[in-house]
Amino acid sequence: MGALKIDLLGTSFAIQAKEDDEYLKRLLNYYKKISDEIENTSGLKNPLQTAILTGLMICDELYKEKSKIAKYTKTNIDSNEEAERLTLEMIQKIDKALGQ
Repeated sequence: MGALKIDLLGTSFAIQAKEDDEYLKRLLNYYKKISDEIENTSGLKNPLQTAILTGLMICDELYKEKSKIAKYTKTNIDSNEEAERLTLEMIQKIDKALGQ
């Protein structure tokens, strides 16, 4: 069980989670990186707006990665089904050739 003190965007609090401390720190550092980028590029100074936009940016990353995985998985399923179909065709041809 890990613990983390968060001091970000004008607020401070502590959390506990099932993950270890190091993992929680990496997550917080990643979130800080994205929120700093947003503040620097957008000029937003309102912490709530920055937090919302940071969350959306991270959701965008997650959604795109999940979409890639889903597409890859579907491609593999399609490939596996095609391989199975071709294998069955070859078996039928072999059976027919051996039966003659």
